[in-house]
Amino acid sequence: MRPGRGRDSRRSRAAPWLYDSDPAGVAGEKRGARCPPLGEVIGSRRDLPVTQRVFITGGTGFVGKAVIHALQARGFTVRCLVRPGSEADLKGFEGIERVPGNVLIPKGLEASMEGCSALIHLVGIIREHPGRGVTFERLHSVATANLVKAAEAAEVPRFIHMSALGTRPNARSRYHQTKWEAEETVRASRLQWTIFRPSIIYGVGDGFVSLLARMIKWIPAVPVIGDGKYRLQPVPVGQVAEGFARALAYPESKQRTYEVGGPRPYAFTEILDVIGAALGKSKVRKVHHPVGLMRPLVRVLQPLPFFPLTLDQLTMLQEDSVCDPAPFYQTFELTPIEFPAGLQRVFAR
Repeated sequence: MRPGRGRDSRRSRAAPWLYDSDPAGVAGEKRGARCPPLGEVIGSRRDLPVTQRVFITGGTGFVGKAVIHALQARGFTVRCLVRPGSEADLKGFEGIERVPGNVLIPKGLEASMEGCSALIHLVGIIREHPGRGVTFERLHSVATANLVKAAEAAEVPRFIHMSALGTRPNARSRYHQTKWEAEETVRASRLQWTIFRPSIIYGVGDGFVSLLARMIKWIPAVPVIGDGKYRLQPVPVGQVAEGFARALAYPESKQRTYEVGGPRPYAFTEILDVIGAALGKSKVRKVHHPVGLMRPLVRVLQPLPFFPLTLDQLTMLQEDSVCDPAPFYQTFELTPIEFPAGLQRVFAR
């Protein structure tokens, strides 16, 4: 049986969270080289290699910076593909190699990854901006195909791919459809691949806890779409990053897909309460908005960049983002961190 499938037919169907902003708020700080703790680790049964060079896409993002931190902590040499103009996003990282390039431009990709023993592909979006050429098809499907082809040509043997929980054939959302197309490209390659499908990832500087914490702190009642019973399984960014780093040394992870989440699911309303408690609030007031009434509003307002919701995200919102994460924790010898405990670490920073 596929991990995450069982008596609950809604398990493993997921939405990356609604908001793609990454404000510096009460939960964290502006993006930078500083990363959250990597999480508790059961004594590793093997040493991780310390001489390999790893090529990373998406290294300037929230998860990317945590992955760089995890790799450097284990002695890897990190080479980052950096879009021209985004070099400053890696300020504070020492010892990494920066190569200019774009995942949508095949020319130069093969040369940029010469000499690397692995490629970690983290590029992805949760919201399209078609006017700027930022679409799911381009950033998920096309970009992955470009990188797989370049990795094969450059004889980079290992390919670690970031997907998303809920990715599956015949998905309802375009987000998950293109994530599935990207996965299929990876699976059809000659590479030794590993695919990770995380639920909501949180940590210092994220776009999830920090935004919700700001809302809880500053507005009288937090808006909740529908009944708020849709479930998510938040996982600390440090544990996701550690999984990526460890996959390079755990041969049993080759040709496998891992669904990644915290130790248990929480309804969205529960998540608000847990964040509120971490902020010292005894109660979080909520105001519910029916999904049926929100749909026409979202259709009209989604083109506006400041509006935090799209129809595709509204579709995903009606699906749980939960899984059985046991294979992930067991394979990579990590101890699950409960959401309230993880939040305490985030807010303590």
